[in-house]
Amino acid sequence: MPNAPAPRGVKKPQPYGLKPRRASGPRDAQPAFVPETDVIEEPLLTSFDDLGLSEIVRKGVADAGFESPTPIQARAIPVLLAGKDLIGQAQTGTGKTAAFALPMIEHVDPNSRYPQALVMVPTRELAVQAAGQIQLLAKGLGLRVVPVYGGQPIDRQFRALKDGAHIVVGTPGRVQDHLRRGSLDLSKTTFCALDEADEMLAFGFIEDIETILAELPAKRQVALFSATMPPRISNLAKKFMPDAETVAIKSLRRTVETVEQSYYEVPPGKKQDALARVLDMETPGPTIVFCRTKAETDALAEGLRLRGYAADALHGDMAQAERDRVMRRFREGLADLLVATDVAARGLDIDTVTHVINYDLPWDVEQYIHRIGRTGRAGRTGDAITLIEPRERRNLRMIEQMTGAKISPTRIPTVADISARRREVFRDTLRTRLEKGEDDGHMGIVEELSGEFAPAEVAAVALQMLWEQTHGKNSSPDEADEEIAAESGRAEQGMTKLFIAMGRQDGLRPGDLVGAITNEVGLPGKSVGTIDILDRTAFVEVPTGDADAVIAALGKTKLRGRRVRVGLAAKPGR
Repeated sequence: MPNAPAPRGVKKPQPYGLKPRRASGPRDAQPAFVPETDVIEEPLLTSFDDLGLSEIVRKGVADAGFESPTPIQARAIPVLLAGKDLIGQAQTGTGKTAAFALPMIEHVDPNSRYPQALVMVPTRELAVQAAGQIQLLAKGLGLRVVPVYGGQPIDRQFRALKDGAHIVVGTPGRVQDHLRRGSLDLSKTTFCALDEADEMLAFGFIEDIETILAELPAKRQVALFSATMPPRISNLAKKFMPDAETVAIKSLRRTVETVEQSYYEVPPGKKQDALARVLDMETPGPTIVFCRTKAETDALAEGLRLRGYAADALHGDMAQAERDRVMRRFREGLADLLVATDVAARGLDIDTVTHVINYDLPWDVEQYIHRIGRTGRAGRTGDAITLIEPRERRNLRMIEQMTGAKISPTRIPTVADISARRREVFRDTLRTRLEKGEDDGHMGIVEELSGEFAPAEVAAVALQMLWEQTHGKNSSPDEADEEIAAESGRAEQGMTKLFIAMGRQDGLRPGDLVGAITNEVGLPGKSVGTIDILDRTAFVEVPTGDADAVIAALGKTKLRGRRVRVGLAAKPGR
């Protein structure tokens, strides 16, 4: 639709482009061929139900946790479903895989066990990732998606292709290898997607791509996606898809300057435990916790309520009356945590939100930007915290690169951290009450008991009673030894971790510990292992054979001018 009028909210500017890659050379400064382009700056408020997808494919979309299409999906899917070639200009992380995968799935006949669709990507990591997402979206359709890439035994790929593949996802070099060996036949492949085309150009795959495209039947459909349009990619498109419709998505590269962004890396299956610790440590005000799916939103909200947090769920399957009730509770402070999906939280305008927590990474970068924009509003500062598993590091780095913002790594709080934080909150609450003079007539009791006991002792016992009422009878504001030992983690092999009852708030520095150990025990400084100084406690690793000597020596000396308690951080056998 090159000559169609632009929809409301969509601009028709001169074709734009990003700076060319250094590897492509100065000749790439100006694109040789860029068709007329629709540039979309904001997500389109639409639904997958509006894009012409079949019911069974929409069910796969819902099961995969997608609630609303990204801009590139909203613009590309109808074009591809109509059978047209497409050039999609969009950054990594904008949802391009689903943009071509969903029309591709509609295109494939599950009853025909031969390669009907081909996806080419620049790296084996992307091949595995794209194949996994296509398989997820095609769940229940019986489609076989086979990734082929270098670095994997080719015999395994031979067997997978021989068993029958509906969709092949691979790097150009390995696809070309299979074509030469006769293990891959593209004579009936009528849908081809080229993802990250400019990256494939940078890797030197352009000749392979041209050879592979020439192997496809004359009647076929091609979808090409690229962040930039250097001349060789433009010429490739002009040669193999001259009548393609082009859509460009201008990535939202801005983040909120008043929002501090950080992340916690969490072991698989431990996110809910980690979230509880983060909440205890941060002691946030009104907080929105984002999940990908409706089912996970309900489960997490229920899990948080069982842990004692005032949490409510918000998602699209809830009746309007129930959603209004949840929002009213959140605005009035009756619920501190709003666990929401992206669609349900769209349009929220609550200036008092102090934290946004990404319990799951969003599907695309734009959604991340919209999420964290829920805090740091009306001149306030805010915090955006993301929980990731180790396998998600690459996706987080991509978000960081595209937004241009620093997302700082943070260590999961230990019980010692949380205990110190609770003491801080407890102390600050007392200070506030003292400044307001709110003793409710108890000063008389203090004066009466001061005749028998020192005023400081009366205050200390009263504080302990208040602490026990707030945090439990067996909880002490000064000792969490058993829990600290359990949570301190394993020392390196040959080392033993020691606990020191002093921390940052006491002025303790790593040099103090190293100096004391080297001076009092005679160990060289390089023998001292990892040092972790928390608010009120610290941990240090020393050679196992010297642990007893270090404990004895530090117990007799002073750190920062006072004696401290030193012991094993983890009891043997625990």
